[in-house]
Amino acid sequence: MKKFMAITMTMVMMAAMVGCGSSSSASTEEAAPEAADTTTEEAAPEASGDVPVVGIAQYGEHASLDNCRIGFIAGIEEAGLVEGVDFTVDYQNAGFDDNINTQIGQSFSAKNVALMCGIATPSAAACYAAAEDKDIPVVFTAISDPEQANLTAGNITGVSDKLPVEAQLELIRTLQPDAVTIGIIYTTSEANSVSTIADYESLVADYGFELEVIGVAQQAEVLQATDTLISRGVDCISNLTDNNVVGVLASTLEKTNDAGIPVYGSEVEQVKLGCVASAGIDYLALGKQAGQMAAKILTGEASAYDMDYETVEECYTYINSEALAAMGMEIPAEVAEVAIESSEA
Repeated sequence: MKKFMAITMTMVMMAAMVGCGSSSSASTEEAAPEAADTTTEEAAPEASGDVPVVGIAQYGEHASLDNCRIGFIAGIEEAGLVEGVDFTVDYQNAGFDDNINTQIGQSFSAKNVALMCGIATPSAAACYAAAEDKDIPVVFTAISDPEQANLTAGNITGVSDKLPVEAQLELIRTLQPDAVTIGIIYTTSEANSVSTIADYESLVADYGFELEVIGVAQQAEVLQATDTLISRGVDCISNLTDNNVVGVLASTLEKTNDAGIPVYGSEVEQVKLGCVASAGIDYLALGKQAGQMAAKILTGEASAYDMDYETVEECYTYINSEALAAMGMEIPAEVAEVAIESSEA
């Protein structure tokens, strides 16, 4: 089994309370990208001997996954390859449908694409299963725990988005010094979420918190789970990168805002949507790193067999001052010094 290699985002680090942040306007602009361009590829080109086809399978459409895709293509191009000349893209979106997700991987295999990119664990797993017989390389992104997802051995590599749980807990404790209970909703079949829940369970006591966790099987159950957490009187909710949960975040926020319960996101796009704050990573940068790995495979510089998967370890502190104000929450000086304002829509 391949071991992972930890990588670090380029940024100015500060020995701050939340363990992550940014101290310059230049870093701020890079870490808080504009809203993702969700335009899909109209054409689905057939693979040919002339121009390699890169099949991109995205599990569903929400801003962080969109940013991964945009960053992935940008990463390939930054490595010197030109789309339409050195490679073409066949982008497919599963719409959070597992059957369609499986079909996408199989269609890429049938077309003999040069490389598959799986964005989110279900898509990466579907691509890997479809690619294995033909030994097509797979590069993943937006996977929190590749080892638990069994995506670390074989012709596969990529970049993990393991959440900075300890930094998130420290941020919550700083913004809510009297909070006791953190609520979390997660999908029981999503390996990323199961792994992250285990991280929370091992760390919450160190910060004086208790957890109220509700597992769901499908997206239709998320809002009911939100009502349950509200009825149990949680002091706040910490949102994961769970695809089912993120897919209905806007509706969740309507309920929690009415109840006066702050929700913490796991990356900048969730904070832009209305979460009060987040200790999270930059998903455009995450995608770019995966794209650079893909470029090495496409040019023959490296093989996915030999490339250890990488994990982005550094993170940023994002805040939505409007959402914080609506909850009657103040921004402590130590947070304000490192935080990136993300209140724009």
